[in-house]
Amino acid sequence: MISRLYLVLALLMTCPFLMAQSVKIKSKKPNIIYILADDMGPGDVMAYNKDSKILTPNIDRLANEGMLFTDAHTSSGVCTPTRYGILTGRYSWRTSTLKQGVLGGHSPHLIDTDRETVASMLQKQGYKTACVGKWHLGMDWKELNPSTSIRKKANNIDMNAPIKNGPNAVGFDYYFGISGSLNMRPHVFVENNRPLGTFEYLRDNAALDKRGYLGAQVGWSAKEFEQDQVLPTFTKKVCEFIRANADEPFFVYMPLNSPHSPIVPSEKFKNASGLNLHGDFCMESDWAVGEVLYTLDELGIAENTIVIFTTDNGTSPKAGFPEMAEKGHHSSWIYRGMKGTNWEGGHRMPFLVRWPNEIKAGSVSEVLTCTTDFMATTADILGLKLKDNEGEDSMSLLPSLKGKYNSVLDKRTIIHHSDKGVFSVRNTKWKLMFDNTGGSNRGDPRKSEPIKDNQNLLLFDMENDATENINLANQKPGVVEKLKQSLADIIKSGRSTKGKKQQNDPLPEGQKWPHINVVTKYL
Repeated sequence: MISRLYLVLALLMTCPFLMAQSVKIKSKKPNIIYILADDMGPGDVMAYNKDSKILTPNIDRLANEGMLFTDAHTSSGVCTPTRYGILTGRYSWRTSTLKQGVLGGHSPHLIDTDRETVASMLQKQGYKTACVGKWHLGMDWKELNPSTSIRKKANNIDMNAPIKNGPNAVGFDYYFGISGSLNMRPHVFVENNRPLGTFEYLRDNAALDKRGYLGAQVGWSAKEFEQDQVLPTFTKKVCEFIRANADEPFFVYMPLNSPHSPIVPSEKFKNASGLNLHGDFCMESDWAVGEVLYTLDELGIAENTIVIFTTDNGTSPKAGFPEMAEKGHHSSWIYRGMKGTNWEGGHRMPFLVRWPNEIKAGSVSEVLTCTTDFMATTADILGLKLKDNEGEDSMSLLPSLKGKYNSVLDKRTIIHHSDKGVFSVRNTKWKLMFDNTGGSNRGDPRKSEPIKDNQNLLLFDMENDATENINLANQKPGVVEKLKQSLADIIKSGRSTKGKKQQNDPLPEGQKWPHINVVTKYL
């Protein structure tokens, strides 16, 4: 009897501690992991394309345990602009320099160091922040001869000097990665502000071939740098960071180098897909996602971690579309176009979010979203309010993530631009394009049916014609005018969200912006 009494008293004394621990866990800020694949199309993920020939069980796990978005888009058809939008919540064409194309590995920094980013916002909230992967947003390398442009003379870099204005300058406590795409010089890892390794200058293609580099530019390289070990190294570094910071809130931005060219899966993934190297590299990308998920499970922190997976744009022509099509695989899935274009295959991408106990497992959302929405969504999750000059093109997805109707997203307009900087405009029902090539030379890998009533001005009903086959521009002139006015308003107001008018960054002296000519009379 006495022993039972002691047991009851012990349980009563323990309850407040258990309740306190429960409250502590529940009230802890969620960890956030944002995984960005590179040149991986909507047809490359089996959760979307049931006929895919590429197995993606770990990415599919996010769909099964979280929310899958069916109308999710990148702000651009190419790398750098999408990345700028993810971290700043702002369209890259609002900057002075990035109206089209992408940056190189030697390009100067694009994000102003006084601009708030998702990382700097979270850093101020006590998060440990890390970027591990492909940066491709510019960083300032020290020039040996300032009168010689780095772009013109690739060896004009002091590889032993610290780099300025890279990821560490815009909110990341830790950075490990490559400055541009894997094909771009310099071929070195950068940790925080320092290039790593023993450096050698590769002067010609023979030197590149000797190193076994595929599709690479001449320039500086580290002797220890191996192309097919970049993705495994990124994955290892991310998992190490998570383990080191498991007891406090952390944010990891993990921009993969894969399956972007050079398409170099590591040895154990070669021929894994039975499709081609692109399929193999997609499978290795899925493996990287799995390693992150397994690490969260191992540490027991998956319940309090938001994991986001998406991709920066559609699949590159270097993936081998004809070869894959012969085997029944279509990286652009049902959509017209590919990377670089304004067709849906250029910017309509997989977007999956898992947040246990907050997002219903296996749920699907049809709301129109853009990669710029990450900043406002993160702020909303933490109960923060963005200033007027922060996240100007970012809208919160939090209501949608929690299964609630979001009237603001229903009324939104988003802007895309192609590799050539050509605009397209999209609201929930309509999409207006200003170039019947998709604003790019890259074309349509599916060789879709010719567009009915084809002309440079194209209007598609996205609720009934997501494959962009029937041009309704002549039949719906009022809709065309409304979308042109929307584009003009978004350009001149410096934002696409509610708030005080902002200024786009000024154009460099003597530079023009021809892409806005399509709406000049509305400006």
